[in-house]
Amino acid sequence: MFTFIDTFVENILQGLGVWGPIVGCFFIIIESIFPILPLFVFITLNFLAFGNIIGFIISWVFTCLGCSLSFFLMRKKVQTHLFRHLNAKGLISQESINNIDKLKLEQLTMIIAVPFTPAFLVNIIAGLSKMSYKKYLTALLVGKIFLVYFWGFVGVGLIESIKNPIYLVKILVLVIIAFIISKLIAKRFKIN
Repeated sequence: MFTFIDTFVENILQGLGVWGPIVGCFFIIIESIFPILPLFVFITLNFLAFGNIIGFIISWVFTCLGCSLSFFLMRKKVQTHLFRHLNAKGLISQESINNIDKLKLEQLTMIIAVPFTPAFLVNIIAGLSKMSYKKYLTALLVGKIFLVYFWGFVGVGLIESIKNPIYLVKILVLVIIAFIISKLIAKRFKIN
């Protein structure tokens, strides 16, 4: 079964050729705006197609680009309308927006860096807030380094675990640690 899965993934990557990573980069941007796609799959494809260094750089750049686009869409196009709608439904309040504004750069960076933080939600709330783009971009550029590295390692590790199951144990430990850290951060900063 493991050999079949490994062969299947390799065939997909080889079958798409150069279009695989390009499609992956496009989907990374789309995922930042519409969270219906699994980001880690596209990061893994880039790591496998381009190697760890180039795959990391491509994934990091396109993730930051997608999050910035999402931020600006919220800030420039739908900020007032969306906030009124979310506020009326009780999904977001002015108090939560003010709390985001008060976050220190290092706190925002930590929130962005945790792999299980919903990036789309962070982009929306940051775009709705009065946070400066400079602060958001700085946190984004630093935080996404860790997120992309984590998902690249986990994704490639899952592919490798097909050949060597010990990788699965290492990944499971990383996921549990990241989950605990994300729960602590979510509790500390009251992020649901």
